[in-house]
This record gives sequence, C-alpha cells and structure tokens, in this order.
Amino acid sequence: MAESSRYVLTKTGRAVHPLEGERIAESLFPTAPDPIPLHLLNELPIEMQRSLLRIMLPTELLVRFGINPINMRDKEGNLLVKVVRGEDGHAYHFEVRHAPDAEDPLVEMEIADTPFGSIEVVWVSSNDPNAPRFPVDVDENGNPTYYGTVTRNIRAEIEAMKAGLAPGQVRRGLRMFGQMMGRMETLLACLNHELYVAEPLAYHSAIIFERHGFSYLEGEARMRWINEEFQPGGILYERLDGSTPFRKPEMAFTIRGRSWAIHDGILDEPWQRVRMVKRIGHDAGVDTFPGGKW
Repeated sequence: MAESSRYVLTKTGRAVHPLEGERIAESLFPTAPDPIPLHLLNELPIEMQRSLLRIMLPTELLVRFGINPINMRDKEGNLLVKVVRGEDGHAYHFEVRHAPDAEDPLVEMEIADTPFGSIEVVWVSSNDPNAPRFPVDVDENGNPTYYGTVTRNIRAEIEAMKAGLAPGQVRRGLRMFGQMMGRMETLLACLNHELYVAEPLAYHSAIIFERHGFSYLEGEARMRWINEEFQPGGILYERLDGSTPFRKPEMAFTIRGRSWAIHDGILDEPWQRVRMVKRIGHDAGVDTFPGGKW
C-alpha cells in the first residue's frame, strides 16, 4: 500500500492523517454516564428530540405504508405521527397511522419514567390495517371496554378468538414486536439506560416479553404455577370445562388459549402483579411455558 493512502485529502487540498486532531472518544463515552430521564428531553434541542423520535420508528415500516421517514408525512402532506407528552414530561405516547382517518394506529407505544430512575414500557402494539377489525375495545352500546379490562364485548371477543387474535387485539398485528423492542433499546442506549421495565397486561404479553429476553421483577413464581396447573390434572386444566367459549380443554396447550381463559376469569384473582425487566442487549433466558405454541 502506498504511503499516501494513509492520508485523507480535505476540501482545502491539504492531506491530513486520520489520527490528527482532537481525540474526543473519552469525553463522548465516560465510564459511568448518568441516565437521562424522559422529563429532561424537553430541554434538548428540537433537532435532537426529532432524532430520538426517528430512532423509535422503523424506517422500513414507514416506507412500506408511504410515510416519509424524514418529515413523517404522506404524499399529500398529512402528518401521520402523533406524539403526546405528559404534563409533567415523565411520559411520552407515540402513534403512527397509515392514513389521517385511520381508525387504529400502525404502531403505538407509551413509555414513562419510573420512581426508581428507570424507564417503563407502558404500552406497545401494532395493527395490520389490511386485516379484519374486531371491536373488542367497545361494548355493544359503544362504550369503551378498555380492551376488556373494565367491561367486555363477548360477541366480538369470540369472533376475535376464532380469527386467531389474543385478548385485547382489535386486529392482527404486524409481527414486529422484536423490531420495536430493538428500536427501544437503541433509544435507551442513547439515554444512558442499561435496562428497562414492563408490566405485561395479559398472560400472552408476559410470554412474548420472555421470548424477547425479559426476566421477572415480580410474578415469575405465579407464571410457573400457571404452567403447572394448566397441565392435565391441574387446577386450571380442570376448570377448562367448556362452560364458556373461552374454557375449552384444548386451550391449555397454547399461549393464546391460556390467555383467553385467564381473560375469562379462570384464575382466583384478576391478572396483576407481574412486572418484568430487560437488560439491553441481553437475553435472560426465562421460559415459563417451555415449548408453548401461539
């Protein structure tokens, strides 16, 4: 290799060795940088806030649905991203729609500061706009069910279950949970966070989190008990007596079936007290339903 190839020609025509100039790596990457909480993002320059938002949104998804990844608008100039910051700045809610009048977002995520200095994934979902919609989010009178946690639309839930959906889903998802969590981890790395937490709102959500590397802060023993009691002869298996469409014996053997049965109240108590944690870039290897199929 010629000696001159070790040099870079600048715009002024001066040949500069690549190692010349101020070395800044030590200042860019201190040994223990302080985590940046969400409520401080508003103090950042708008260009940096915009860049952090772009990290959250998969570029290929935007392009697939005709959304410009730079200005987040369609060809007609309609803004298709929505960002809501909580009044105190400790929470952010993101939505992206494929059309201005779309009923459901393509992707939706809410993150929040925790009292312990970490960041929590409060909500994450995706919807395939080309898939059939099942109105499990409203009852037969049009009142919100809060995805079946307050009231239920049984007829819509039965149809959703038959179509392969899990509790709380109004449409088939885009099968991009792992990609969204990868984006989330990149954002957290930018904010100097080594881990984040989540509170799964259903049994199937906890299993999905497990399979993307999460472990438990609370609830692992309960999850393992659920798996044991859904085995033939177990307490939960015996309750799959066909008394409702959500309590058929075969539901013991799938993630989705178990989740519907739990949603239907098969446990002695409501679904609660499950909290999970993920260290960025690491898989905890937890599996409370070994071999479980969707």
